[in-house]
Amino acid sequence: MPPKNGTFVISLDCELMWGVRDEVGKNAYGQHILGDHKVIPGLLNLFTQYQIKGTFAFVGFLFCKNKDEILSHLPDKLPSYSDKNLSPFGEYIQQEVGNDYGDDQYHFGWPQIDLLLQNPEQEIGTHTFSHFYCLEKGQTPAEFEADIQMALKIAAEKNIKIQSIIFPRNQVSDVYLRLCEGLGLTCYRGTEQSWIYSARSLKNESLFRRFIRLTDAYINLSGHHCYGYQGLVTNKVANIASSRFLRPYTHSLRLLETLRLRRITRAMTYAAKHNQVYHLWWHPHNFGINQPENFSFLEKILQHYNDLHQQYSFSSKTMTELSLELLDNEQ
Repeated sequence: MPPKNGTFVISLDCELMWGVRDEVGKNAYGQHILGDHKVIPGLLNLFTQYQIKGTFAFVGFLFCKNKDEILSHLPDKLPSYSDKNLSPFGEYIQQEVGNDYGDDQYHFGWPQIDLLLQNPEQEIGTHTFSHFYCLEKGQTPAEFEADIQMALKIAAEKNIKIQSIIFPRNQVSDVYLRLCEGLGLTCYRGTEQSWIYSARSLKNESLFRRFIRLTDAYINLSGHHCYGYQGLVTNKVANIASSRFLRPYTHSLRLLETLRLRRITRAMTYAAKHNQVYHLWWHPHNFGINQPENFSFLEKILQHYNDLHQQYSFSSKTMTELSLELLDNEQ
């Protein structure tokens, strides 16, 4: 039987500079990345306080403790993007990446993973090995498979079993999901069921869609994006679909914070009342600056979760925990 009550899912895309290096540099975004190292301990403190389980999906590079370990764990096939800037391999690693965590906190994050290992109620998932883009021109399914195999391999070397995947930039396709199934992954985070959130390559993204998504964060344009359990399993890799990206605090939009909070809490209440899933996600580096404001906002969400838990038995689960319940029900 699927769960009798609604489920609250939180997932985080843990990537440091590997996730933004093709769009912004250290000068423009470095403080967000360095702040990331304080964010995860802060999140774990809040999650413990409110009994929240999260799925932390790490880029595989972050399992490496030094540069030599990166170079000894390169996938057999590297992504052959038409836009060479999208690949972190080759010159980027040689020229931009330091020796280890003590030398380079933009690209190394093993202490974050080690901290999570001390919190076993939290899940460690994969964000692919190299922040692989599945919808960009030039790359192939075989290259994606090699990338995921290496992500699973280096995690296994650290005695970590990976069962969930979060696709970078939410670029998902059926071909890649079938490969994930063959590699033993049980779930992924799909996009919201709306044209403004459907997966696209970077080239095919538009400023108009981004503007509509920004507006949707404050005003309900596209619905609550809560999901019944039956719709999450269409194959052996369950789609624990996104409900809302938790946008970071922006000073210029501070007067709209009440609207942003209400947009989220109303959808959470709907999920709790109707025994559905609500899935919130963001990147730790989104909280890298303005940390007091971001953590205060998140705590209000978690306080609301606590109210819903008390009133409706709304429960917090990791992506894999929920997917295994659903997949067992399908068998």
